[in-house]
Amino acid sequence: MADRVVVVGGGVVGSSIAYFLANHPRFSGEVVVLERDQTYRRASSALSASAIRQQFSTAVNIEISRFGIEFLRDVGARLGTEDDRPDIGLNEPGYLFLATPAGVPVLERNHRLQREHEVDVALLDPAALAARFPWLKTEGVAAGSLGLSGEGWFDGYALLQAFRRKARSLGVRYVTQEVTGFVRERSRVRAAVLADGSTVPSDVVVNAAGPWAASVAAMLDVDLPVRARRRCVFMIASREAASGCPLVIDPSGVWFRADGPNFLCGMSPAEGSADPDDAPLEVDDRLFYDVIWPILASRVRPFEAVKLLKSWAGYYEMNTFDHNGVVGSHPSLSNVFFANGFSGHGLQQSPAVGRGLAELIVDGAYRSLDLTPLSFARILERRRLVELNVI
Repeated sequence: MADRVVVVGGGVVGSSIAYFLANHPRFSGEVVVLERDQTYRRASSALSASAIRQQFSTAVNIEISRFGIEFLRDVGARLGTEDDRPDIGLNEPGYLFLATPAGVPVLERNHRLQREHEVDVALLDPAALAARFPWLKTEGVAAGSLGLSGEGWFDGYALLQAFRRKARSLGVRYVTQEVTGFVRERSRVRAAVLADGSTVPSDVVVNAAGPWAASVAAMLDVDLPVRARRRCVFMIASREAASGCPLVIDPSGVWFRADGPNFLCGMSPAEGSADPDDAPLEVDDRLFYDVIWPILASRVRPFEAVKLLKSWAGYYEMNTFDHNGVVGSHPSLSNVFFANGFSGHGLQQSPAVGRGLAELIVDGAYRSLDLTPLSFARILERRRLVELNVI
């Protein structure tokens, strides 16, 4: 049994792991979270558009999100403390994936897998889409996959703070320090070395350093294919309503969703285009005016005239190998665990990943949900876990 678990990174994934460890009935040790910036100014947890979906193309991601939505719906009870009952503003209007004729076979294949896992999802033809969403232009669209429940968005920063407060109420200690190295004894890590020169002894170390996880892994001589990739979010206002708007993913890759009376939108880089590592968190509004807005105007009638209200940028901790999380141990390190590379899914996957790693550390195996498909072994063996629904 580990007496002290040191978690490097206090974002939503690290704080989830800390909470589930401290809440584990067979864990009696100490959890220390090392977070260099507890203002979370650049944290992905604070800068994300914060959504959850069930519509994945791999079974493990579907099951992760099935637990995720269950957890988020009950977050007030699960993460409540004596003086706080968190409200993350969960809203479930669904996700809508639109497909061209060429994309319909993938949509149908994903639909079959999702239905096998009891995902509440419907395939709609253009006429059904137009009837349900009169503001949607369906030119070039052959089908749409709509989540009927269990999908939507929430306040990601509120979730992070709820995990953090609950973990601290259970005795987890947060330390504001940057990790600069580790003390090793063959395959074991004995301590984390901090920027002030001090050390924190460890029986178990967890790398939950988000976009900066690769640099932490490099301190352990581990090549982790995770890079910080900038993603921009734009908030727009429209004079006309787009009632009942879910989170819509256009075939072009542009996405948009309601945000109170306004809308959020953005897009991922096109396949094969430049996507630099560690780009400054600065927004170029030309991306909106030159690329995103023309697509929005061609897809949504009310978006033919919009006003850009504000914009911001945050990092995806992108797993460049296959865009899926890396969860579990590394064969060359006997007491180090990884929870990295969720590629934009970290907030929604944090409950299942936190629970799973707590089980792996305390019980030596997954008990609730087998996360083995996300293991580090697939990276070393060059076995890609391909997720087709990447946003």
